[in-house]
Amino acid sequence: MTSDTRPGPVPEPTGDTAARIDLEILGGPRRYTLDDLVEGTGLTHDLIEDYWRWLGLPVQHATERWFTDSDLESLREIAQLAAAEHLDEQALRTLVRSMGHTTERLALWQTEAFVEHAARYHGLDDVSARLTVLDNLPHLADILARQLEHAWRRQLAAVTGRYATEFAGARGGERNEHKLPLRRAVGFVDIVSFTKRTAGLGSEELSDFVQLFETRARDIVTEAGGRVVKTVGDAVLFVGDTVEIGAEMALRLATASPEGPEIPVRVGFVWGRVLARFGDVFGPSVNLASRLTEASEPGEVLIDPATAALLATSSRYALTEQPEAELQGLGAMRPVRLQRAYAAG
Repeated sequence: MTSDTRPGPVPEPTGDTAARIDLEILGGPRRYTLDDLVEGTGLTHDLIEDYWRWLGLPVQHATERWFTDSDLESLREIAQLAAAEHLDEQALRTLVRSMGHTTERLALWQTEAFVEHAARYHGLDDVSARLTVLDNLPHLADILARQLEHAWRRQLAAVTGRYATEFAGARGGERNEHKLPLRRAVGFVDIVSFTKRTAGLGSEELSDFVQLFETRARDIVTEAGGRVVKTVGDAVLFVGDTVEIGAEMALRLATASPEGPEIPVRVGFVWGRVLARFGDVFGPSVNLASRLTEASEPGEVLIDPATAALLATSSRYALTEQPEAELQGLGAMRPVRLQRAYAAG
């Protein structure tokens, strides 16, 4: 429930205000120096500094009281985890960076969402909206933290469930170290003439346009059984666990009937092997999908001949070979247009 009461004058932040907000969000005062953390954890200065840098929070004031009780406990726990799982520096760095990179983006994303809401709902200018949110965020921190843990556990369960299904019975099987480990449908959807369509838009209009595109893409991909890997400028990279899911995602993205403004898109996808690292996917299949997307026309889905051969056995799809095209960095190829097959009459 939201109140219809509009806020009064927005107070200017002071040093005391900043300290109060900091204390409320962190859950306790900054009482420890770097030396205190070394003594309290048994870890080295270098490792502690590395940990904070991997989180994206470098130690800039080593002699100041900069750290809290929760910082001390977090360092103890990550050290215990590293020891119990025999993590080397590379594994530990990747683990901590995954948390730092994700939560940095998440904190900014959520804060900006509240700023947009405050400006829109209360009719505030950008600065006043930010000051309003600044004063309110400490009261929201606990519920946001609980929502984050809930979402993370659900996502972890989804990942482990997929892996358990995909790799059941694979222990001790034949291995080929030269092949990328995961078979995936991988594709891109991007906005046609993005620069032209967004020229002259103000910050709020541009934000709405980009958010509408990404929201539509995420909803369509999720409903088709796939996952969005990331947004790359004016494009969305998506993956699926079967070639059929890939086809459904691609076709729904290309032919969706929009609610609201139309955003013309083009799509390319392939079935191939990828390497999953850092919350991203890599490999020749990713590059090929990107080049096919660039070669496609508005509302069109292009795939490669190998993917087309896998879909040719299904009566659900119509496959039309296209003229030979030069794909940047990959050479010449005759792409195949993917469409739905409609029964005559």
